[in-house]
Amino acid sequence: MLENIEDRAAAATRLAGGAPLHSTLDVADPADWLALDAGVREVAWHRSQFLPGWDSASLPAGLTQLGESRLAFALCHRDGRIRQEAVRQSVRYPGLLPLVVIRCADWVGPVREHARQLLREALSVASALDLASLILRVGRRDRGAFGVEVLDRILRQASPGQLAVLFADPDRIVRRFAYRLAIEGRQLRPAELARAAAGDQDTVVQDLCATAALTALGDEGAYEGVLPPLLSARNPRTRSAGVTALKRAGRSEQAEPFLSDRSALVRACARYVVRQQGGDPASWYRERCTAPDDPELPPGAVIGLAECGNRADAGLLRPLLAHPAAGVRARAVAGLRALDCVDAKQMRPLLDDPAAGVVRETTAALLPSANELPADWLLERTGSERPRHVRVGAFRLLDARGGIVALRAAVGLFEDPDVKLRTWAAHSVQRWRPSPDGRRSDAEVGELLDRSRHLFSDHVLRRRKWEAGVDS
Repeated sequence: MLENIEDRAAAATRLAGGAPLHSTLDVADPADWLALDAGVREVAWHRSQFLPGWDSASLPAGLTQLGESRLAFALCHRDGRIRQEAVRQSVRYPGLLPLVVIRCADWVGPVREHARQLLREALSVASALDLASLILRVGRRDRGAFGVEVLDRILRQASPGQLAVLFADPDRIVRRFAYRLAIEGRQLRPAELARAAAGDQDTVVQDLCATAALTALGDEGAYEGVLPPLLSARNPRTRSAGVTALKRAGRSEQAEPFLSDRSALVRACARYVVRQQGGDPASWYRERCTAPDDPELPPGAVIGLAECGNRADAGLLRPLLAHPAAGVRARAVAGLRALDCVDAKQMRPLLDDPAAGVVRETTAALLPSANELPADWLLERTGSERPRHVRVGAFRLLDARGGIVALRAAVGLFEDPDVKLRTWAAHSVQRWRPSPDGRRSDAEVGELLDRSRHLFSDHVLRRRKWEAGVDS
């Protein structure tokens, strides 16, 4: 792959010397063709000796005798007249069609028009399938829409089996384009669209196919082949589409299990469906959160209670802070935070929780109360013997306090074994300013800033000390 300037220049040099295309770049990779186009111009601009006589003053007399490799070089040349003649000659080599695609968006009008005429004549369904990714990339450029229009027209003639090749393309832009064509042409059944929505990793494809699958069914469709893939999809957006469709399918009762889904979006859709059939999601959540030791309690039910409950429900969430499942503890913390019922004294022990997710949620919940926590207690938890997630949580709270406590904690982490935490500490020191109500002329501040000398220029260090009232 031609990843950098040196690689592009080397490829251009080899082409100018007559090296075969297949040994110069990956002809199946559209990025390599685009990189080659740029690389030839970079080389040709400074080293026109690769093709003697090829300059802006005259056209090479022997252009018609050039082989495929040097003609590829000519197709990318900085001189528009050379590119124009090279486009005419490229009909001799079908392997150069990717460069013709690029020239369809050329900034020189005659080059562009010749390339477009050639693309109209040369592009078939088979070649369009191979060039789809490159054409769509070039289509994002100025004057690049022509190639996309030709691709659209050609691929509308493709059979479902031929178009299916593009559904598995690694380029998500290609998959989006192919699925839109298939949906507009009604080439895919609703069940196939549902499976595509559940299986594709791209959110645009997921939304496109899920919506199309449900639209194709109408109000009286056969949901048996559509709902199971949507409801079992890993992606929350796809699951939420399936859950919402349960109401239209007359299966609202099947939405109840999704009230405790791991996704907030799916839970919200499930609550909508349950309410539409007269149910009460809040009561459903309360019923499941009344047993604080239930090992089967889903974490989604805990946070779901906070999402649709009220402050009185904090009484059900607090006992769950000691639940054996880390996911439940973390959601209980998040729920109390959402209900604005955080008790700093009760939450504090969770900063030592063995689960990183619990500590992360606890830290976020305690940030507004950071000044109420004992500074020495937090500093102790930044020691290297503590788990990383505990050190991170404690430092976040100390950093939020500001003042000399934050500076002391950050400098103390300069030797932390975790590189990210060391970097964060360094940034904290660079941002540090003395607190307006802090004690000025504190010798410890001067000492800590001196230990941080490597982070500042001499001028900035003197400025920080002056702001803190410390002599330089």
